[in-house]
Amino acid sequence: VQLQASGGGLVQPGGSLRLSCAASGFTLDSYSIGWFRQASGSEREGITCISSSNDKTYYVDSVMGRFTVSRDSTKNTIYLQMNNLKLEDTAVYYCAATAKRPLCTIFSWGYDTWGQGTQVTVSS
Repeated sequence: VQLQASGGGLVQPGGSLRLSCAASGFTLDSYSIGWFRQASGSEREGITCISSSNDKTYYVDSVMGRFTVSRDSTKNTIYLQMNNLKLEDTAVYYCAATAKRPLCTIFSWGYDTWGQGTQVTVSS
């Protein structure tokens, strides 16, 4: 049972990236997924999540209107579309999954399966 996050990179302010969170060994449809990020010297923070029960999403204020989380069941993948990226979005981004919560949470204690991080760097 593994999650793999990918799609990070270097982008200029105002640019876009799409992160992917692919699952192997289990089907993501039954899992609530959270996206987290950790900037250098800072604690990991939850930024968005998508629920398994109804695909309801939640966003923190700092990414609301710029980031979109979505589920592609055919590819067993969760996407995080990030638009209008800002310098402060620079961080290592992680996805996490749980089958125990039909409603997602942005708190890390709510998840039991984590992917490795992918670096997003926003710089001019």
